[in-house]
Amino acid sequence: MNEINVYVVSDSVGETAELVAKACVSQFRQSRNSISIKRFPYVEETANVDEVIALAKDDKGIIVYTLVKPAIRSYIEEQIKLHGIVAHDVVGPIVSSLQEACEESPINEPGMVHDLDEDYFKKIEAIEFAVKYDDGRDPRGILKADIVLVGVSRTSKTPLSQYLAHKRLKVANVPLVPEIDPPSELFKVNPSKCYGLKISPDKLNHIRKERLIALGLNDDATYAKMERIQEELTHFDQVVSKIKCPVIDVTNKAVEETANIILNDQLN
Repeated sequence: MNEINVYVVSDSVGETAELVAKACVSQFRQSRNSISIKRFPYVEETANVDEVIALAKDDKGIIVYTLVKPAIRSYIEEQIKLHGIVAHDVVGPIVSSLQEACEESPINEPGMVHDLDEDYFKKIEAIEFAVKYDDGRDPRGILKADIVLVGVSRTSKTPLSQYLAHKRLKVANVPLVPEIDPPSELFKVNPSKCYGLKISPDKLNHIRKERLIALGLNDDATYAKMERIQEELTHFDQVVSKIKCPVIDVTNKAVEETANIILNDQLN
């Protein structure tokens, strides 16, 4: 099979059009290796358009474009029609429909999507951070984090970390176990960024038994026994007293409630 060229043309970086093109190419398992996507960013002059038109005409390529400036979009449309080139306008029809629905003229400025995406990328970065520094797997994250959560097993540290990550906060969480010394970084972090998650022994006993049953294990394992739980909670109290950080009782709180306490505290 001959190679098929898809020319991605944009008056910005061209990420949007390229993403659409890649999504379409992915639908063709047998042919995808024969399809080549070539990006032409920052196309703002007719000479740039002429270059792409010549290439597409020569090899019967397909043009996919996101051009928001009316003049340059009109020019490429004329050239496409003139030379009989297969092409697809990714944003034009949608912008036109929105213009009619909103009764507002578009600003026609390239690259505006990146301003909107900044918040999205911060959220993704925070989510990746929470995964990387979950459950104390790398103590170096403690000093890099916006928020540090400490608590015994089954106090919702991981779901709380992910919830806060969606609020664009980088969260590390550290499990406390009597047999293992807490990481030294935990005592170097600003106490105002650290939160101890406290829970009642009875509630923790119930949660741990349910967890063991869900795993197909016997619910009378040491992990769920009251003696062990009391030992862990005593150790927790000792550590958070040394850190001098705020403590939140999560016994009867949903993750969202605990998160809101932390978020409000950080605003003050």
